[in-house]
Amino acid sequence: MKAVVYKGPNDVSVEDVPDARIEHPADVLVRITSSNICGSDLHMYEGRTSFETGRTFGHENLGEVIETGSAVSKVKVGERVVLPFNIACGFCKNCERGFTNYCLTMQPEPKLAGAAYGFADMGPYQGGQAEYLRVPYGDFNCLRLGEDAEEKELDYVMVADIFPTGWHATEMAGVYPGDSVVIYGAGPVGLMAPTRPSSRAPEKSWWWTVTVTA
Repeated sequence: MKAVVYKGPNDVSVEDVPDARIEHPADVLVRITSSNICGSDLHMYEGRTSFETGRTFGHENLGEVIETGSAVSKVKVGERVVLPFNIACGFCKNCERGFTNYCLTMQPEPKLAGAAYGFADMGPYQGGQAEYLRVPYGDFNCLRLGEDAEEKELDYVMVADIFPTGWHATEMAGVYPGDSVVIYGAGPVGLMAPTRPSSRAPEKSWWWTVTVTA
């Protein structure tokens, strides 16, 4: 299959790589139809991380399920799915507490925690800037989309990372409906931040004044 391969600092290439395949009964194989380029990909592209040469980028992925492992029961072939940045098992101590970004199962390095597609120090998993992607624990890591998935693909792919990142920042900031806030930085995360008020906010208006400063 074709994939975007890291060759070294400031050097990537579309090359032939071994096909992604089912390796575990809980795996799902996805034909990638959209994959965003994240700002954090630049850290690796510019050589500022330990990302290994020969690996494939891409952790904001969406596509169509083309094969499932024997242990997969929810996700079906033909479904459109979006794949959150982090890879998680769904059953370890951290996952059960909701800390799926620090899954203890998917990270093979005992000193580290958390795993992701095509990302430095987050496991050996290949990225989705490729024709196909292996998704471990597909029932947990595939977010199944509705009938409008193909029509609104460019919207749904934002759910892989950039939209929830902005949403989570808003949650952590404790923004309340009616607040006036300033967002420093007009990049994608900043633009996604004013999408929803904090779940801890009282029942009032869903809107607030936002000033975005580059």
